[in-house]
Amino acid sequence: MASLIQLRDHARQIFATGLASADPLEAVKRHVTLNGSWLRVGGTEYDLGGIRHVYVVGCGKAAARMALALEEILGERIADGTVVVKYGHGTPLTTIQIIEAGHPIPDENGVAGARRIMEIVANTGAADLILFVVSGGGSALLPMPVAGLTLKDKQTTTQFLLACGAPIGEVNAVRKHLSQLKGGQLAALAQPSRIIALILSDVVGDALEAIASGPTVADTTTFADCREIIRRYELTNKIAPVVLNFLDGGARGEFAETPKPSNPIFQNVQNLIVGSNRLALAAAKQKAQALGYHAQIISDAIQGESRMVAQSHVALVKSVLQQNEPIPRPACLLSGGETTVTVRGDGVGGRNQEFALAAALALDETLGGVNDVVILSAGTDGTDGPTDAAGGIVDTTTIRRGNSKGLDAQKFLARNDSYHFLQATGDLLITGPTLTNVMDVQIILVN
Repeated sequence: MASLIQLRDHARQIFATGLASADPLEAVKRHVTLNGSWLRVGGTEYDLGGIRHVYVVGCGKAAARMALALEEILGERIADGTVVVKYGHGTPLTTIQIIEAGHPIPDENGVAGARRIMEIVANTGAADLILFVVSGGGSALLPMPVAGLTLKDKQTTTQFLLACGAPIGEVNAVRKHLSQLKGGQLAALAQPSRIIALILSDVVGDALEAIASGPTVADTTTFADCREIIRRYELTNKIAPVVLNFLDGGARGEFAETPKPSNPIFQNVQNLIVGSNRLALAAAKQKAQALGYHAQIISDAIQGESRMVAQSHVALVKSVLQQNEPIPRPACLLSGGETTVTVRGDGVGGRNQEFALAAALALDETLGGVNDVVILSAGTDGTDGPTDAAGGIVDTTTIRRGNSKGLDAQKFLARNDSYHFLQATGDLLITGPTLTNVMDVQIILVN
């Protein structure tokens, strides 16, 4: 039997393997090849001999390495380009400009990057080809407010939506309607050029219109949907009146809707997913099996309130221990997706750290520290909330170790302060920027 220290090391190894499989550079190269003048993207071929200029634009936490892959494939064929990434997620490029900007709250650098991308795209013609690299984080990193709204209007609206626990799809629905580029509007601006979007998915179910708010994808949400979202989360008295007035005007038909699926502009667009959480989990499962575990992927579509989802995962641990279900020991249960946190306190943390702390509490209550169990929850981008941690890695001794320092885990969880509890117990998982982003991964090891 592995010791608790070995289990923790194995969990880190399994996570690292999942990350490696989601490397954006390799993901792009698996789907994009050049043979002479023929560019093959997925199952579609393009004759670059008939193309005047090739441009590369993009946004997202993983966009820099995706752009690097295109530079290595296309070299001097790229005429120009700009990619916007989160601070600390850049990488040196030859032709393509990298702009680092704010995430999850957009800033002026993001506006400058979006403006530069708009200039490039708007000046292309029917003989040009635009390659658009996009990954998670792209919504915040491509902020170009509609006329009449300021960046601050978008920042505060985003903050309220994130804090209320709204799912990312609902957050993005509002973002799309406050933007000049999201919700298919980049595709509209690119007309009549051909545009190819290479997409690293960070959303449950790989829904194209949800990834970075779908700049090249038809939008099925409406202004009326946005007003309903704001009403449902009781944000009407919090969001700036100018934002509400704009959404109300849109619902009355005073402003143009985002492009819908029937719009012919999308005949000039190819959207291709090159990497996803599902692929990362598959690689992690193989690594777990190589380490001697029975391994099973629970789901790659985990959603819900983080602390509640953590409790349901620990219930599976109990089932493994008592009934050898769904798999016998030594067991590795894997899941992925993106939970949410309803912020009620003034603490510091993120959804993965909250998951880890809630899981540690559930382990302590369920098992009392008797069995060796390790639970890792982390963001594949290396960041979790406004912290330097990717998430947490806890075990059946975490709560006892906190108690020995005079810390009450329940109180920390109640004020959403998972970061400081896990920091005190040495259970933060800190990776630094990984330059990829395919949602979150949870790894449970039962000895």
